[in-house]
Amino acid sequence: MTGLGVSHEDTPPHRAVALVNLGAIERNCRRLGRELGGGSVLCAVVKADGYGHGAKVAARAALEGGAGWLAVAAASEATELRLEFPETRILVMGALATGGRSADDVENALGARCDIAVWRPEFLAHVAELGETTLLKPRVHVKYDTGMGRLGERDPEVVRDLVRVASEDERVELAGVWTHFATADEPDSEFFDEQLGRFRELALPLKEEHPELMLHAANSAATLRDPASHLDMVRCGIAIYGLDPFQEDPAERELEPALELRSYVAAVKRFREGDSAGYGRAWRAPRDTWVGVLPIGYGDGVRRGLSNDADVLVGGRRYPLVGTVSMDNITVDLGPETEVEPGAVAVLIGAQGAQQVLAEEVARRLDTINYEVTTGILPRVNRVAVNETRFDEGA
Repeated sequence: MTGLGVSHEDTPPHRAVALVNLGAIERNCRRLGRELGGGSVLCAVVKADGYGHGAKVAARAALEGGAGWLAVAAASEATELRLEFPETRILVMGALATGGRSADDVENALGARCDIAVWRPEFLAHVAELGETTLLKPRVHVKYDTGMGRLGERDPEVVRDLVRVASEDERVELAGVWTHFATADEPDSEFFDEQLGRFRELALPLKEEHPELMLHAANSAATLRDPASHLDMVRCGIAIYGLDPFQEDPAERELEPALELRSYVAAVKRFREGDSAGYGRAWRAPRDTWVGVLPIGYGDGVRRGLSNDADVLVGGRRYPLVGTVSMDNITVDLGPETEVEPGAVAVLIGAQGAQQVLAEEVARRLDTINYEVTTGILPRVNRVAVNETRFDEGA
């Protein structure tokens, strides 16, 4: 990622570019920090290359905004971050493979001085054995599956026993107990309250026995929903990027989108009534019109499911995406009369003038969530880091 501190208005043209506003990430973290009591710390989740924004630059902006920890899903993500952030606490939340011909995930994560998740006795024993040969004790967070049904131990007695074993084994350091919510982003869900109650019932007594224990459960939705979930740390991902965990307008929760996806109009063509655009002739001009061709497609992360079902901003106006999204190009109907010329900036996600296309809007059209929209932006798209007050000012 390049261009830190460069105004997006001066960004050189690219066939496809994702502008990442580091100032927005920093401000979102400060805003989330205001939700927390004095005893809770913000952990910025930067897995999946920072949800498509760029892990390293997003992490730096989050730390500037007050985050005290970073979290990822994979050992490979952790080792890359460790090179940039030698002193920051990093939690690897995902499963770590052992064995194989090369160094296993566990060894890589521990070699990068990262905290790791445990939930099986045999895995904890393996980590303890590795602890005999490491300079620093492996720091472990015991995961309690309170209802997500994925990683973690469901039996509270087994969780308690894992905590006891980890606390008594001098080869490891017991660092935390944690869980993850399945329905925090569903405002009317009673299951969220059940999970939170289940976790607090087990974890709070353990905290009394082990005062140094860090309890953490809340994701972005839970952080914004219920202070009782904050405990010692919250793990916020989607919200630090200014995306709404409830799939509504981020502005309603004082969140500021940090990413814009842009292309440009490479050609403007006159269409006669009945002329078609794209594979399969999925759209035919209902009248004489002008059509703009943008050099961006599903090879960049613009999903084929948006064919004939998306809006693109050009010159501060919305224009419908028409025809089939192809690997490298899309077409937009500019109308019977247009002032758009080749070279005009086109915004697929973001703001232009008074208009805005949110990732949440794109997600609704695709019947998915905003997480998938931004993480689905592919490596061919050039990421450019900027640091601005707001994207929509002066655009």
